[in-house]
Parts: sequence; structure tokens; C-alpha cells
Amino acid sequence: MALNPGTVAPAFQTVDTQGRPISLADFAGKRVILYFYPKDDTPGCTKEACGFRDRYETYQEKDLVVLGVSRDDQATHQAFTQKYNLPFPLLVDTDGAITKAYDVDGGGYSKRVTYVISPQGQIERVYTNVKAETHAQDILLDLGLD
Repeated sequence: MALNPGTVAPAFQTVDTQGRPISLADFAGKRVILYFYPKDDTPGCTKEACGFRDRYETYQEKDLVVLGVSRDDQATHQAFTQKYNLPFPLLVDTDGAITKAYDVDGGGYSKRVTYVISPQGQIERVYTNVKAETHAQDILLDLGLD
């Protein structure tokens, strides 16, 4: 059961693909697309990540931050990022703390759920029925940004 719109987005602090510290607070005042996915370099997760990659310029033009989260470690995130030339950070959540805080724990992996977090830090939209191939485009359409 995912968190509901209107809920304050749970704070988190971790490291990204490059090992740099990253937290939700780093993006205060920006709209954040926080997408959870089960595993790096698997068919559905690759389609979803590449969808965000292919539309990343549009996301940047619309001042949207894209962050991917799975339970994979930094080395796996780096390999996935390099293999598919992903331009956005993947967040390390090996202990599942972020996954659990956002109520998307699938029992050792993150469920495929996306949150749109408002510039004020509240959950604005929740996507639980994600179609990996079109998800990045679907979000832009839903937000009226494409």
C-alpha cells in the first residue's frame, strides 16, 4: 500500500550512483520524480530507466528532478548507469530504509511505484500501475507538461 497524495514525503539520506551523499532536502523547492524499481539491468526496469533517459531533456526543461531507487548496491547502479547511459542519479537503498519509508517494500526488493513530490515536499501523485515502456511519457502527460 503506497503513501497517499497530500502526505509529507519521508526524508531520506543516502548515496547516489557515484557515492555522493544525497537527500530529499537537497531538492527543496523542486518537483521530484522519485521512482522505485525492483532491480538494475532487468528487462522492465531497463525499459523504465531508458524511458526517463530518453525524455530527460524534457524533464530538465520542466525543472523536474528524476531519482531512481532500488535495493541494489552502488557498484550495480554504476554498471547499470554506464551500460544504458543514464543521466540521472540512482539512489543506493541496500538496507531498504527508503523503500520501507515510502511503503513500497516487496519483500527484499522495491515495488515498481513512482511518487511525484511537490516543491513543498508533499506527495503530489502516486503511480502504482506502472507500464515500464511508457511510464516516463505518461507522467509528463499526466502533469500536463508534454
